[in-house]
Amino acid sequence: MDFYNLDELLTEEERLVRGAVRAMVTERVLPTIADHYEHGTFPTELIPEFGRLGVLGANLHGYGCAGMGDVAYGLAMQELERGDSGIRSFCSVQGALVMYPLYAYGTDKQKDTWLPRLARGEAVGCFGLTEPDFGSNPGGMITRAERTSSGYLLNGTKRWITNGNLADVAIVWAKLDGVIRGFVVDTRTPGFTARKIERKFSLRASVTSELILEDVEVPEDAIFPNVEGLKGPLGCLTQARYGIAWGALGAAQACFDCAVDYAKNRVQFSRPIAGYQLVQAKFADMLTEITKGQLVAWRLGRLKEAKAMTPAQVSLAKRNNVAVALDVARKCRDILGGNGITYEYPIARHLLNLETVITYEGTHDIHTLVLGQAVTGIAAYDPTSIR
Repeated sequence: MDFYNLDELLTEEERLVRGAVRAMVTERVLPTIADHYEHGTFPTELIPEFGRLGVLGANLHGYGCAGMGDVAYGLAMQELERGDSGIRSFCSVQGALVMYPLYAYGTDKQKDTWLPRLARGEAVGCFGLTEPDFGSNPGGMITRAERTSSGYLLNGTKRWITNGNLADVAIVWAKLDGVIRGFVVDTRTPGFTARKIERKFSLRASVTSELILEDVEVPEDAIFPNVEGLKGPLGCLTQARYGIAWGALGAAQACFDCAVDYAKNRVQFSRPIAGYQLVQAKFADMLTEITKGQLVAWRLGRLKEAKAMTPAQVSLAKRNNVAVALDVARKCRDILGGNGITYEYPIARHLLNLETVITYEGTHDIHTLVLGQAVTGIAAYDPTSIR
């Protein structure tokens, strides 16, 4: 769906990236994703294919990364989430939350050790920030790092960690002498345990874990040397939220396309339900909001490419586009009636996934407060814990 001819604003390379990722999702993700969702499994066989496609750390340069522009990267995230939020989450975490901090904050050794393998999909990473009692307030974390004669000792628990049980490397944030620092942790290190979170209604085709660190000893060179405080993890979250702002539109478009096709073929009272005014009103509302979201994402991408993007602008896009996608999924489920809750159609799967997407990487309400502070200059939350 391109109601405002957005393609005219895209380069040929951006259209080619979108087409390549869409083809891969159509051929390799869509045929099996409902089964993976139903059984709570992730299609690990696709990880090397993501690497060959160039969508892991896609907008980073060097180390085997594709070096895409930020709009091309956003379009890739959109097409991945057209398949499933869990697919986009895997790639988004790998690129924005694991490879980005290595790229932005890491030493040459850390980069050389991990970035090429992560880009090829030969290694998987996870991002350990959220804790059982500290989600929206990451500054309250209780995970601790203590200096030893040869490095650091890590103790604590992280929860709701995407890719945790798949990960070869974890980016773990912990307080060292009361200051938040980042550590690159090989998951084979003694004392590191990943426990898969089961029985989820949402993001079932995504691996979500709890990380338990019990006297995990890492060497001196495991720490990010040049970043301290919340600037480090929040810088990563800004990258991830950018991808989500695009990705959510992919889920919305998948639901919209399904509902339009269904409504034109579903006959009630001797005519397709697409011909009824109430159904058309829903389509008009969804068309409008998706189109607005597309323009927001495109403009945000151009700002990012110009290095003029602000975290508050990302908050607006993430907040708006995920809320739009969730509303679209609900309207489309309504149009399909009872069929909308079956595995035959993708809508309920996207709907339930988006109930998580609207919460992670900053809840809708937290992004509301970020925008409120941007407008008024007054923080409605503790300004020392989130900035």
